[in-house]
Amino acid sequence: MGANLDLIRATYEGSSEENGRNLLAALAADATWTEAEGFPYAGTYVGPDAIVAGVFRRLGTEWIGYRAEVHTFMEDGDRVAAFGIYHGTYKGTGKSMTASFAHLYEVRGGKIASMVQYVDSQMVSQALRAD
Repeated sequence: MGANLDLIRATYEGSSEENGRNLLAALAADATWTEAEGFPYAGTYVGPDAIVAGVFRRLGTEWIGYRAEVHTFMEDGDRVAAFGIYHGTYKGTGKSMTASFAHLYEVRGGKIASMVQYVDSQMVSQALRAD
């Protein structure tokens, strides 16, 4: 296992609090974080404050039990991919979802420079829609 893989793995495999602390410590000051088109938080966020406010704070307040469970990590030099399943219940509708995802990270100088999300956004969208 390489150092880049260890850096990314540490943002998924602990408690939510540990993962959050590890992610904040791992993000470069100018890191970009791109949420997929069709995902409720779609867009690119720049810097740790924008990433936390635009993505993680919303996940923590708009969902119950939201989590990303990784089943496979792959490392290729400065790129690390994480493949897994999102789970959660959207507070606004009470609907649960399970959706496959891939996260592609680029690591530079021991810090996360970028992350791009790929996700089955249809599964997430269904949880957001009231019947």
